[in-house]
Amino acid sequence: MDTILILGDGPLGRAVETAARDREDRDPGSAGPPVRLRGRPSGVRHDPADLAGVDVVVEASRADAVVANLAVALDAGCRRFVIATTGWATDRPHVEAMLRGHGAAAVAASNFSLGVVLFARLVETAVDLFGPLDTFDPYLLEWHRRSKRDRPSGTAGDLARRIVAAHPRLASPDDLEVVSIRAGASPGMHLVGFDAAGESIELRLTARDRSAYAAGILVAADWLVRLPRAPGLHPFEPIVDELIAHHPIAA
Repeated sequence: MDTILILGDGPLGRAVETAARDREDRDPGSAGPPVRLRGRPSGVRHDPADLAGVDVVVEASRADAVVANLAVALDAGCRRFVIATTGWATDRPHVEAMLRGHGAAAVAASNFSLGVVLFARLVETAVDLFGPLDTFDPYLLEWHRRSKRDRPSGTAGDLARRIVAAHPRLASPDDLEVVSIRAGASPGMHLVGFDAAGESIELRLTARDRSAYAAGILVAADWLVRLPRAPGLHPFEPIVDELIAHHPIAA
C-alpha cells in the first residue's frame, strides 16, 4: 500500500484514515506507514517536510485551504492528489493550472461515494421518464449536519444540474425547488422526488456514516498510483465505470 497523507482531521479525514488502516490490517505484509493524518497547520501553511515521501495527498480540509494545501504539497514534490473538499469551485481554474504546471494529477469530486455516482444516474433516468409529463413536478431535498458550511451541498448542486439539463420544462437551476437542511449530525441525505396531484415518487440516498466516502477516496487513490495519469483534474465517474467493469454486479 502506498503512503497516503490526509490533510484535514475532521470527520471525513478521520474516516479515510480509519479505512486506510483497516485495509493495512488486512494486508500486514505491505511496507511503510500506509497513512498519515494532519490537522490544521500551526503556522500559515503546512511544513513541506511533513509531506516528504508521500505517494498520494488526500485534501479533506476546508474550501479556503485547498489552494494553499495543494501549493505546499506541490512544492514538496507530491504529484498525486484526491480532492475531497467541497465549496472551492471558484478556485478550480487556478487549481487546474497549478497541477498542470507541476505535471501533477488529481481526482476531484463533490462526493466520492460509489452509491452517489450510481444514484445520480438513476436520477437522470427518472427525469427522462417523468420530465415529459407536465403533471409531475421535480424537487430536491438534502440534509447534512448543522456544521456543514456549503448550502446546497456539492452533491446536491451536481444532482440539480443533472435534473435541469435533462428536464424539458426547467430552463435554469432557479426553476428547480431545492431545499437544504442543516441540523443535527446527519452525514448526508439526498432525496429527489416527482410530485403529482395523486401520487409522489421519491428516490432517496442516505449515508449512514462517512465510510462510503472514504472507500471511494481510496479507490481514487489506487487509480492514481496504478498508472501514470495525465496532469490536471480528473473526474471520479470514469473510475467508477472502470471499477464496475472489473467487478460486475451479480444478478
